[in-house]
Amino acid sequence: MTTRTDAPTRREQILKEAARLFAERGFHGVGVDEIGAAVGISGPGLYRHFPGKDAMLAELLVGISERLLAGGQLCVSEDAARGDGSPQALLDALIAGHIDFALDDRPLITLHDRELDRLRDADRKRVRQLQRQYVEVWVEVVRELYPELPEHEARAAVHAVFGLLNSTPHLGRPGAQPDRVGTAALLHRLARGAFEAAARP
Repeated sequence: MTTRTDAPTRREQILKEAARLFAERGFHGVGVDEIGAAVGISGPGLYRHFPGKDAMLAELLVGISERLLAGGQLCVSEDAARGDGSPQALLDALIAGHIDFALDDRPLITLHDRELDRLRDADRKRVRQLQRQYVEVWVEVVRELYPELPEHEARAAVHAVFGLLNSTPHLGRPGAQPDRVGTAALLHRLARGAFEAAARP
């Protein structure tokens, strides 16, 4: 997955700070004024970008689900276009992309765990639908690499690996971890090891 390097828009700045504050204090523990202060605008000024906190939360959780699915599908389509990839390389690319998310967007993992039920039904259903599609992208690749693994076990393994990779909010503060490269490499080895263990007779 590619990493965007453009300067963030004001909307993106607002969402980033909202995610951080919601993750730290909970959705109901943060006011619009605090989010505005974090990006240097008045609380009421936020309403030019979002109708309210509920809309911010929905855009954060639906948005990251859309990005993960799009990134996974891009990995698969780029691999198909090259025509010279291997299932192992494709799985490595999926793992690496998810690790980027898990290390760079830890507040969104916390938000998903704590606040998903606060979304409107339609938004929550959309998140679940996108997540199911993302899982199936992985299942197809895992079964291509490990054809002996039954589909239901491959799906369970994918969910387990997501749980492993999404544990990053519990790793402590960034300064207490190995450097980013070392942490990413460790998570990658653990994920690959989990799939290999699942495929053993």
